[in-house]
Amino acid sequence: MSELMIGAVLLVALFALLSAGLWIALTLIMVGMLGMALLGNDAFGLNYAVATWGAVSDWSLAALPLFIWMGEILFRTRLARNLFEGLTPWLANLPGRMLHMNILSCGIFAAVSGSSAATAATIGRMTLPELKRAGYDDKMALGTLAGSGTLGLLIPPSIILIVYGVAAEVSIARLFIAGALPGLMLVGLFMGFTMLWALRHPEGVPGESQRYSWGARFKALIGLLPLAALVLFVLGSIYGGLVTPTEAAALGVLGALLLAGLSGELSWQNFKDSLMGAVKTSCMILFILAGAAFLTLAMGFIGLPSLLASEIGAMGLSPLLLLACLTLLFVLLGCFLDGISVVLLTTSVVLPMVQQAGIDPLWFGIYLVLVVEMSQITPPVGFNLFVIQDLTGRDLLYIAKAALPFFLLLLLACMLITVWPGIVTALPASMA
Repeated sequence: MSELMIGAVLLVALFALLSAGLWIALTLIMVGMLGMALLGNDAFGLNYAVATWGAVSDWSLAALPLFIWMGEILFRTRLARNLFEGLTPWLANLPGRMLHMNILSCGIFAAVSGSSAATAATIGRMTLPELKRAGYDDKMALGTLAGSGTLGLLIPPSIILIVYGVAAEVSIARLFIAGALPGLMLVGLFMGFTMLWALRHPEGVPGESQRYSWGARFKALIGLLPLAALVLFVLGSIYGGLVTPTEAAALGVLGALLLAGLSGELSWQNFKDSLMGAVKTSCMILFILAGAAFLTLAMGFIGLPSLLASEIGAMGLSPLLLLACLTLLFVLLGCFLDGISVVLLTTSVVLPMVQQAGIDPLWFGIYLVLVVEMSQITPPVGFNLFVIQDLTGRDLLYIAKAALPFFLLLLLACMLITVWPGIVTALPASMA
């Protein structure tokens, strides 16, 4: 059986198992086992152990459950409500009002966590209940969270930029600097779309617009000071080079516990509930990551990613056509693999043809992350979709449909940095 035939069989099996309601992680594992069986490889246990251990034993992943726990603590105290009350006067006259909370919160938290999954899980845990309680449109609330959660891949510190930098031998520090302006551009695009949507669908944004004086606005910020101090402390410790992201996550948990204690809302029950909530969410994410790693290994054995990349390379395309084909390739691969796996599987094959076409590897790294961000909200294996599904219990396709406008905005961002590559290269060049 050819590689493409095996890929088609695996695609059918993946959709069938997901439609049957099987756990996502178990589905990925079973599809990986099927792929290996079709190749005549029956060493499932050994390969699964090797793949999953390599995927979940990375020390940088220790930051993920810690950041999620920090969000759980904040979610169970008044600090999460203070976030809404503090920003409400500033967003009250902006079309879309509190829908922008997902975008701004994800943008801020992405600069702390470096993880798309941690960003979506933590911010969603805090904002979705508040938006639902206030009566905001459910689909738009999920869409803004799914789209903005991908910012964790781009805004530094970014785990996937580190992976690309190592694989492509590009300066990680320059990649971090290059990701800053595109990250801010995405925040602007998301907020702009949300405002346009709100103007066309006023029924999805409850409440009458109110006028707040500047005094009232600054007074409302007082409740935000503890949370802002915590975020600035975590950010400052990372960018100041004092601690690693994992250590900063641990300090963030301690800070959240301290703030909850000072506010008088840190009860033993809240502590246990926050800890168990973090354990459940983290286990869900890591179990999916382990399943994705095993499926990635099976795909590597089949040779499907390399085959697709080689076929594109053999076409002798112009730079723009090459980027268009690579966009399709990465989105297609992202339908089945996690973002880091896409980078690891394809960089060694794709980068030589990219450099031969005269494309800057630094610019290509940011482009690649943008495309991988698109794949995070693309069914059937969009990682952010799984995280939000676990938080809300909503149907995966419903969440994917809600995230579709933000998928298109990410595609627009890819076009913008292609037309104006200076959006990516200006900052690194000025600091060289």
